[in-house]
Amino acid sequence: MHFALLRRAGSALALAALAAGFTPAAVAQTYPDRPVKLVVPWPPGGATDALGRMLAQRLTERLGQTVIVDNKAGAGGNIGTAAFVREKADGYTLLVATSSTNAANPHLYSRLGFDPAKDFAPVAFVAEIPNILEVPKQSGFRSVADLIAAAKAEPGKLNYGSGGVGSSQHLAGSMFKHLTGVDVLHIPYKGSGPAVSDLMAGQVDMMLDTGSLAQVQAGALRALAVASRQRLPALPDVPTFAEAGVPGMYASAWYGIVAPAGTPEDVVQRLNKEVNAVVADPEMKRRMEGMGALVPAGQTPEAFGAFMQSEIARYADIVKMSGAKME
Repeated sequence: MHFALLRRAGSALALAALAAGFTPAAVAQTYPDRPVKLVVPWPPGGATDALGRMLAQRLTERLGQTVIVDNKAGAGGNIGTAAFVREKADGYTLLVATSSTNAANPHLYSRLGFDPAKDFAPVAFVAEIPNILEVPKQSGFRSVADLIAAAKAEPGKLNYGSGGVGSSQHLAGSMFKHLTGVDVLHIPYKGSGPAVSDLMAGQVDMMLDTGSLAQVQAGALRALAVASRQRLPALPDVPTFAEAGVPGMYASAWYGIVAPAGTPEDVVQRLNKEVNAVVADPEMKRRMEGMGALVPAGQTPEAFGAFMQSEIARYADIVKMSGAKME
C-alpha cells in the first residue's frame, strides 16, 4: 500500500515538473559540474597559448569550475584539433580555434583529420591580431608607398622573411605581392623568431608579422602599416593598408572558442555569454590590446560560425596565390 502511494506521488511530481517546463536534464545539476578542458593546439609560449591561458583563468572564475589548458601541438595545429573533434560533445572540452587551423590549414594540408565546416560548434569570437608590415629601423623606407616604388623600380631585389612555407607571414606576404603587383623574394625560416632576428639585423628587407609588436615599440623595427580594417590601439599612429593606399590588404590571425559539433545549444549559449563577458572585461581587453590585438564586441555563436565559414572560403584564394602546400 505504501509503495503504491509512493509510485502515485512520484508520478504526480513528474507530471508537475513537466507541466512547469522542467526536463530531467534541467532538474539535474547545471553545467558545468566538473572541470573543463581547453585545448590549445600549439606549444606553450605563443600568442594562442597566451590567449588560452588568459581565457582559462577568467572562465574559471566565471564558471565556478577549473578550466585546464591542454597544449597538444604538432602539424601546424592539426594534431590537437583532430584529437579535439573526437571528444564528447558535452561542453567539457573546448578548443582555441585559429585562422591557421580552421581556415588556412584545410587548403594547405591534404590530410587534416577533421572537417573544418562540420566538426565544430562555434561558441565565441575572441580577438584578431593583424599582421604588421615592418622594416628594420635603419631602413630608408618610411611608408608603404616608398617600399612599393622601390620594389617596382628593381623587381626581385627586395625580399621578405617568414616563419616558413605556409606560415601566416608567408601568406600575408603573398597577398601583399598580389595586391600591389610587386616582385619581392620570399625567404622562409624555421620559425618566425629567426626571421625577425634577421629583419632587425637588416639581412631581410621587410616582413609581415603578428608577433613582433614589442620590437616595434622598442624601436628595433619600424611599422609601416597594419593589415586590419582599423588601426591598432597599441600603434595608433600606424595607418591601415587601406589608409596607406592598398585597399583589400586584410591579413589577421584570429582566435575563437569552439566546442565539438553536437554540443547542446544551452551549453553553447552559456559559454558564449561567459566568453563574451571575459573579453569585454576592461583589464582583459587591455592585456589583449597590449599583445597587438583588436577585441570585438560580443558576437553570437551564429555570427562567429558565419565568419568561420567565410574565412575558409577566403583562405582558399590566399593559399592558392601563395603556391604553398604542406604534406
